[in-house]
Amino acid sequence: MNLLKHVFFIVNTLIVFTNLKAATVDTINVYSCVMQKDIKVVVVKPTGYKKKKVSFPTVYLLHGWSGNYANWITKVPKIKALADLHQMVIVCPDGGYDSWYLNSPIDDKNQYENFIKSELVHHIDLNYKTKDSANSRAITGLSMGGRGAMYVGLKTPTVFGAIGSMSGALEIPMIRDKRYGIEKYLGDSTHYNTTWQTASLYKLIDTLPNTNQKIIFDCGSADFCALFNEQLHTQLKKRKIQHEYIVRPGNHNWAYWDNAIEYQLLFFANFFKEKT
Repeated sequence: MNLLKHVFFIVNTLIVFTNLKAATVDTINVYSCVMQKDIKVVVVKPTGYKKKKVSFPTVYLLHGWSGNYANWITKVPKIKALADLHQMVIVCPDGGYDSWYLNSPIDDKNQYENFIKSELVHHIDLNYKTKDSANSRAITGLSMGGRGAMYVGLKTPTVFGAIGSMSGALEIPMIRDKRYGIEKYLGDSTHYNTTWQTASLYKLIDTLPNTNQKIIFDCGSADFCALFNEQLHTQLKKRKIQHEYIVRPGNHNWAYWDNAIEYQLLFFANFFKEKT
């Protein structure tokens, strides 16, 4: 490590640790009319939130398969410092154990796409000092949440101006074959083939116009999802859809996501500044 990199590392570390407890964290219930139940949500507010007479940009941060609303704040507590550093609100909703953030045609209790893009965004903008604009709103997540963020975000450019994914479990047949529960919400892939096709991220991209949304996604080189992220990169290039794709050493674990979230939030912070 050269001297400049060493100094940068020390300064960055000091920023994180001196601000670690500065942000405030709410844990709230948001009622979903479409699913007829309360959904727990963590909301991270930056320092100065109460005192400043301004509104803040928002990043919606989704958890992975078998996770919950508290994963990010407990596994990566430095997101509080990052909320401070970038002066943004971070929203971490519960997406169910294995919902895949889908609108299920066969299970009325699994309508997480509608919840995220409509009910949750409306609730946050109504109850928090956030900017009600796609230019001030981003969505990202890890693994199942990465797929969910990409799918929901790309379908709603008037809601999310920027989209991300970390180690996204993007490929529908892989999710089925590894028995991650998606068939409970989409039905048997033979009898409900059209439903499965509609839920495919790759099929969605084939039908999209060239979007102006800012897109970033990354994956560890040793991750079992690496191939699917490379395929997404190739598909976006073919469609001439601008995006930032990063491959770095790492696996499908919290050590990787702890590192990746810093890059993603910086990317979103720059997007928000560009649109100010």
